[in-house]
Amino acid sequence: MTAAGPYIYGITGCDHPMPAQLRGVGRPSAALELLPVGATAAVVSAAPVPLRARRRDLLAHQEVLLTLALDGPVLPMRFGMLAPDAEAVREQLEAGHEQNLRALERLAGRVEMNVKALPATGALAALVAEEPRIRQLRQAAHSRPGYEANVRLGEAVVHTLARRAADVTQEIVAELAALAVARARGPQVAGTVLNMSFLVARQDVRAFHAAADRLSARHQDRVELRAAGPLPCYSFTEPEGATAAAARAGA
Repeated sequence: MTAAGPYIYGITGCDHPMPAQLRGVGRPSAALELLPVGATAAVVSAAPVPLRARRRDLLAHQEVLLTLALDGPVLPMRFGMLAPDAEAVREQLEAGHEQNLRALERLAGRVEMNVKALPATGALAALVAEEPRIRQLRQAAHSRPGYEANVRLGEAVVHTLARRAADVTQEIVAELAALAVARARGPQVAGTVLNMSFLVARQDVRAFHAAADRLSARHQDRVELRAAGPLPCYSFTEPEGATAAAARAGA
């Protein structure tokens, strides 16, 4: 059983290649099609009922976007975007046609790279050696062990680890930004001191990963870096097309 309205993956150029073997969400996997309007098109498929955020469907959604992006720019939609019907999608594509074209032009040949920085929790030796306050609290906890002493030490360690990590994020962002054409700060993520995405030319992805590895090694006593990508360019476009008519599944 399928939904009446289309499931939307993203917006592309109207002549964007559509690999025959590529399939979308659902079981069995849904066939994809383009709904063209002018020079743009929405990539859609039938949607399963009920539509839920199952791991296989999340991965299928991501795979569609990454595969399509190999042959040209894509304005990605978040998982679970549905429209009432195909005509509603076409109307919104027409309304946002010029904006979408500009966004597609901006993203051509580019991908998103995400970097998260976490405190280096395994660097206790460096923390004790370089932070007099931690050294004092540790000695106090050893000489007079007890609950309050351990709590004070633990709280100080957590705070100091976060501060030390945050102290090097400016350098990290500056070096990585030199390899990017834009950057966007992401939402706060528990346990991190930095969550930032970078818009990077596809040919510079390897250099970006290498730079992240160098920075991670250079600051291993302060920060743990996690670089992910290439990713769909969620952070660098707000499609004006089908999103206006789309609604989150289950809303």
